[in-house]
Order: sequence, then structure tokens, then C-alpha cells
Amino acid sequence: MQTLYSVVAALAAYLIGSISFAVVVSRVMGLKDPRTFGSRNPGATNVLRSGSKAAAAVTLLLDAVKGLVPVLLVKWFGKPYGLGDGTVALVGLAAFLGHLWPVFFHFRGGKGVATFIGVVFGIDLLLGAATGLTWLIIAYFFRYSSLASLVSAAFALAYYLLGNRVQWYAHTAIALALFAMAMLLAYRHRENINRLLQGKESRLGGKKT
Repeated sequence: MQTLYSVVAALAAYLIGSISFAVVVSRVMGLKDPRTFGSRNPGATNVLRSGSKAAAAVTLLLDAVKGLVPVLLVKWFGKPYGLGDGTVALVGLAAFLGHLWPVFFHFRGGKGVATFIGVVFGIDLLLGAATGLTWLIIAYFFRYSSLASLVSAAFALAYYLLGNRVQWYAHTAIALALFAMAMLLAYRHRENINRLLQGKESRLGGKKT
């Protein structure tokens, strides 16, 4: 039964992650579909290019929440059903995959940054704060959202391993999930990486042609 509960929890997390809030919020607020302009990525950064900071902020928050909530639900209510760190890792990864490849939006999803940070906050509050702060610092000084995302994802795993250096083997599943999400996030940013290397990446606050 424990395996069944884990599978059901992961499926529910994937479906929650599949809600593309960039598209939903843009429709509700009467904005253009973020998949039709800029980077064509349904995420908060591209919604910001529509000119609505409010829509971008709401999108960012909701995308983070859909990664946070599944993880917290397992941590708070999963123990009686035998759901531990392995399921926490599984649902976090499932929510992240839902954002990247959403079943409700023809598997055309975002790059997963906000959802990733939401998952990390769910795993540990201090870990999430350190990861989010890393993103803010890199974004502030370099003005590249993609660079901030790549650096913060890499550091999230480093922070986790350092914070659990004595007994991290008890949390191998979570470490592996963080690693997998960081690799997938880098894969989804492969075009941004090329533009960064060529000096052509658009900066935060600028409009992408």
C-alpha cells in the first residue's frame, strides 16, 4: 500500500504542476498568451515582458506554490501512510516535471525555476531561503534571470549536502531529486546558456525581440 500511496501522491503532484499559471493568469488579466511573444516560455519572466509586473508577480508566486504544496502535504500528512523522504523527493520531482511538460497544455511548459524553488522551500525552509537569496543576488548584480536560475539550482544541491554532511545518506532520494531537477533546469535553459556565452542574452527588465 505504501507504494500505491507514493504513486498516487506523485501523480497528484504532477497534475498540480501541470497547471500553467503563466497562461491562466495572463488570460484572467487580459494579457497576451506568453507562449506567443518574447521567449515564448510560459513563465513569470516572460509574463513580465508583457508589461504587467502584477501578473508576473502572481505567476511567480503560484508557480512556486504548486511546487511547495505537494511537498508540504507529504511531510505533514504522509507519515501515517508510511510516506517519508523518498516520497517527498518523488512528489517534488513530479510537480517540477508537471511544470516542464504539463499534460493540460500540450506538454508545452516553462523552465521550472519558480516551481523548483517552491519544492526546495518545501524540503527545508532555510534551504529554500538560501536558494532564493542566491537567485536574487545573482540576478541583482548580473541582471540575467537565466544565469541566476542556473547558479541557484546548482547551489541548492550544494547547500543541501553541506547542511546534511553528517547524515545526508539518510536523504539520498532528496539529493538525487535536487540533482535531477538542476540538470533538467539546465537542459531547459540550453538556449539561454548559448546566448549567455555569445553575450546575446536579454537582461531582466528588457524586452526580448
